[in-house]
Amino acid sequence: MVEPSNDLQRHLQLLGEQFAERLAQELPELANKAQQLQQADDQNSQRQHLLSLRDQLHKLAGAAGTFGFVSLGQGARELEQQAIRWLDALQQEQQGLHDLIAGLHQLSQQQFHIELAQENPHATPKTSKSNSATHRIYILEDEPAIGENMRLTLSNFGYQAEHFTRIADLDAALQQQLPDALVIDVNLPDEAQTGLNYAAALQQRLDEPLPLLVITTQDDFATQLQAVRAGAMGFFSKPVDIPQLENRLERCFAQQYGEPYRVLIVDDDRELASRYSLVLRGANMLVEALNDPADIFSHMRTFNPEVVLLDVNMPGCTGPELAQIIRLNDEWLRVPIIYLSAETDITRQMSALLKAGDDFVTKPISDNALVAAVFARAQRARLLSNALSRDSLTGLLKHADIKEQVAIELERALRGGSQASVVMLDIDHFKKVNDSYGHPAGDNVIRALANLLRQRLRRVDSLGRYGGEEFLAVLPECPPDQALRIIDEIRQRFADLRFIVEGTEFAVTLSAGISCTDAEISASELLERADRALYAAKEAGRDRVCQAD
Repeated sequence: MVEPSNDLQRHLQLLGEQFAERLAQELPELANKAQQLQQADDQNSQRQHLLSLRDQLHKLAGAAGTFGFVSLGQGARELEQQAIRWLDALQQEQQGLHDLIAGLHQLSQQQFHIELAQENPHATPKTSKSNSATHRIYILEDEPAIGENMRLTLSNFGYQAEHFTRIADLDAALQQQLPDALVIDVNLPDEAQTGLNYAAALQQRLDEPLPLLVITTQDDFATQLQAVRAGAMGFFSKPVDIPQLENRLERCFAQQYGEPYRVLIVDDDRELASRYSLVLRGANMLVEALNDPADIFSHMRTFNPEVVLLDVNMPGCTGPELAQIIRLNDEWLRVPIIYLSAETDITRQMSALLKAGDDFVTKPISDNALVAAVFARAQRARLLSNALSRDSLTGLLKHADIKEQVAIELERALRGGSQASVVMLDIDHFKKVNDSYGHPAGDNVIRALANLLRQRLRRVDSLGRYGGEEFLAVLPECPPDQALRIIDEIRQRFADLRFIVEGTEFAVTLSAGISCTDAEISASELLERADRALYAAKEAGRDRVCQAD
């Protein structure tokens, strides 16, 4: 859930006040350390004091700018660079040291105030939205038969679809309620403007653009370019293969309404880590923050982050060292690591990235930039993870993973005294589809069934592609009679779908078998019973659902 803006701003303001209180202690400490540095009587002692000062100035440079103390952050950064130059010099000059000490005294005595209003994190795109059971789709198609067929087919997939033949009617509906997506025909001969011109103007009026899918008889470059400029996320030539269009809708909604991204922040600066956490949570991300790098293993295993944000300079274990520890574990190789540091030296940044890491973000960073950087990496990481752990054609669990879910739900059902149903589904005469219409058409049929199952089943249900045209569903806390009603409704909706290949329309059916957990059954026996019930449905004539004896 996205934190309300006023609550978020109140918490950010509180953190800013805490940081200001911290400055009241840290700035006098800088003056004391400058005095100790001035009194040091040998280069070795001077070097030790300077190393401590450099680390403190580095943290101050990053944190001050983030909390809005811009001048303080810039001053601390300049003094940090002076300290680094003195430490790196082959022959240290006392004049450089005197200049640094004078700068430290000057910095510690100045009065600093917040100079920069913090951005509202809610101006950034959210990683997900609150999901509704049924997505509302508005269709603008001037040909009644085509539009009505599209409406009915999308309704079979579980969408709340409404069809409009005129722009004026669609405008009136938009005034009452915004949809979750728009499907618009480019060619509207009876209108004063094209569908794309209307869509582009509409998107400009909205606070947040709607997912837009375009249908047209023209698939030339100029039309597709205009569609992209109007914000189109899908482009389909007539006659439209509606299951393909629905598959694109499914992908759009998966990105918009998916689970929040998980982000782990590792920073020994508690106020800074808290601030980053608040900003990212305000963008609807799940965030955990830890201040001790030694706790990394438990957080990585239990939280399973999709992005790790690391501070570079931490006592006891630096960011690059921690990144290398993470990379020692194969299970975390896919997790992007972003360094978040006040380090501006390109050579040091590249050194950190070469050891382990994927990106380097320099403090201070605006709220919008932080959210954008994390969002881009998390989105890419999830896509990669899904590509490796899920079936590439359907996005469902692979064979081994869905079988594991059967065992998990069986154990849970026995422990809780509930019933779970296991459903084996198979597309009837699938070989004929491939032989008659080609393998791409067969793939489209498989995707359509996968999307229909996703639409009609619950979030707690598990879905997997068991192999070829066969699917497996695990329905926890679902007695067999209830499972039968649900799966039979899906069977009917699937039979009502129409697929189009080179102008030829065809339909496909499915058969299914259902088994149910009990105290005397194992996971493998549960699967065998569902498979036998599926075979019985095939033997009885297909296009039906049977329960195991």
